[in-house]
Amino acid sequence: MLSARAMSDDARPMRTFGRIKGRALRAGRAQLMQDRLPELALDLSAGPLDVQALMPGARELWVEIGFGGGEHLAGQAALHPDVLILGAEPFVDGQAKLLSQVEREGLANVRVHPGDARELLAALPDAAAERVFVLFPDPWPKARHHKRRLIQPDVVAELARVLEPGGRLRFATDWKDYADWALERILRSGLFDWPAERADDWRRPPADHLTTRYESKQLGDCAPVFLDFVRRRTPR
Repeated sequence: MLSARAMSDDARPMRTFGRIKGRALRAGRAQLMQDRLPELALDLSAGPLDVQALMPGARELWVEIGFGGGEHLAGQAALHPDVLILGAEPFVDGQAKLLSQVEREGLANVRVHPGDARELLAALPDAAAERVFVLFPDPWPKARHHKRRLIQPDVVAELARVLEPGGRLRFATDWKDYADWALERILRSGLFDWPAERADDWRRPPADHLTTRYESKQLGDCAPVFLDFVRRRTPR
């Protein structure tokens, strides 16, 4: 588990994401950031998060790492109002877009960490989550930048720790090399099974996937690849 000390300002892990700010926010979104973000932002300073305190009666906990513009997270929250969904995203514009959707749809089951996803993972209790989504993370395609990719052995171990046995991890990318990279490292950990049986299992979007605007832009070097893993009950 990543310790609080490891996540402090003077011992912060290597950054896995690019810019955190774009153009100045429009007035309405800037107001939402001022009014709503403090209400929905998670307090990670008080020890392990208490899921039931965040949303009494929540049936499950899902986590989305790097939610981008928030379309997938907000869409899943609308479809599953009894599931608490925590999202981490350092990009301010993405945070504002998600807040707009939360406000428009009246979503009460969304909480946000406006920062590094590894900080959120470190604050979660063991086996707390039923699902984790890592959808189209920054691919860092140049070989000299591969060390900045989110999927590294320590993060894979953290993902396994926060997922309950039998819990599901979905990784998606439109960069072939990153798909191979993630598959190798996740399976090498011995903590996950990959139940795919045929090419369509990773070439076609899963039935419950919600397409995002980023995905539709087709900015990568291959068609989207969807890798669904299951947390092993007994590590290999």
